[in-house]
Amino acid sequence: MRVAFCFDLDGTLTEEEILPQIAKHVDLYEEIELLTKITMRGLITFSKSFKLRVRLLSTIPIPTVKHTVNSILVNKPLQEFVQKNKADCFIVTGNLDVWVDEFIGREYGCAYFSSRAKVEGEKLIDIEKILDKQEAIHALRSTYDIIIAVGDGMNDCTMLEQADIGIAYGGVHEPVSTLINIADYVCYDGQALAVLLESLKQKHGREN
Repeated sequence: MRVAFCFDLDGTLTEEEILPQIAKHVDLYEEIELLTKITMRGLITFSKSFKLRVRLLSTIPIPTVKHTVNSILVNKPLQEFVQKNKADCFIVTGNLDVWVDEFIGREYGCAYFSSRAKVEGEKLIDIEKILDKQEAIHALRSTYDIIIAVGDGMNDCTMLEQADIGIAYGGVHEPVSTLINIADYVCYDGQALAVLLESLKQKHGREN
């Protein structure tokens, strides 16, 4: 059986949230961090929050954002797992393609699903599409027999609901209670999660 692994990016494959780090360039770190936290808890929809956060950060040139994103700390055990299994690993992030594509390519080397931006030169003009994470699961259904999804926030709930196996991960943040309730597993350590993923791969990969 073919097994796919879908990972949230911020706070799952990375050791820090990306947008608050970008916000330091315009002295809005605390404001963006607060918006990020309340979004993760489901107090505001991801779509509304993301539009607001992008609007606040849109004045920053894209190369500057890429430079910041490229310095984000990664979760080493999960990075190793993804790189080892990159043909069957997919990053599913609400972040904008133009901000994270270079980082994902260099650090993980796997395919990804993301929100899409409209740009002119080095300037972000608008958001073309905000990703609903369940779309990634639907897109992979015809290719994979089993889909395993890993995330930590409210916007990961639809992804875990549509996956065959859901894992709530709390390496950086406590996973939201809604996510924990629908997850098959809850994990708080990157190395332990990598071991679990390898175990699930071996188990389901052998099934006929």
